[in-house]
Amino acid sequence: MLVRMYLRWAERRGFRGELLDMTPGDEAGFRSATLSVEGDYAYGYLKTERGTHRLVRISPFDFQKRRQTSFALVDPTPQVESETEVDLRPEDLKIDTYRSTGAGGQNVNKTETAVRITHLPTGIVVACQNERSQLQNKETAMRILRARLLEKRIREQEEEQAKERGELRAADWGSQIRSYVLQPYTLVKDHRTGVEVGDPTRVLDGDIDGFIEAALSRPAAALSASGIVPAADTSSR
Repeated sequence: MLVRMYLRWAERRGFRGELLDMTPGDEAGFRSATLSVEGDYAYGYLKTERGTHRLVRISPFDFQKRRQTSFALVDPTPQVESETEVDLRPEDLKIDTYRSTGAGGQNVNKTETAVRITHLPTGIVVACQNERSQLQNKETAMRILRARLLEKRIREQEEEQAKERGELRAADWGSQIRSYVLQPYTLVKDHRTGVEVGDPTRVLDGDIDGFIEAALSRPAAALSASGIVPAADTSSR
């Protein structure tokens, strides 16, 4: 549901959104997914979405129709414009290939075109399977890896600065930023800004600009304390 929401948001803004990789869930949906969103100030907008998102609804897979609470972590990273920004040594990389889980097409499910790269020093793992060739998937995965390493470096710097200022920073999984309640009532509430919308369907269809704008308009001290720093980068993954 969040994957669709962000892709619809990108479409509304005229951005280019693409699903790069996904791991199917046990029953439905995705266990994890990687999106690419390209457009003016995309990372500056989407960085405000970092954190835990909570969904409350009647489970469509429960015959007893009980309410279910689910959690998902959203973690935007900036696109690295230059390879020199992040130095990757070949000996630090473990590269695996496997068959794509796509719907079909030339080479898909027939050859090992999907690529998974593990950065051994940090344990960061990225994967890409949406391109037709193994080379294209490897190039995309390398871009994602550089982006995540750059974001890791930025976060470490921000955390160090926060310690020096004596600020408390919440961990991503502990910072529930928004709740989407579909049962027993309907409400989407942003816990950082207090913004509420009574129509979850509209929000899940990509109408999240109100939440983003409210987060961006918060005082700088509040943004820093919650781990959110607006940026003016031109793209995001």
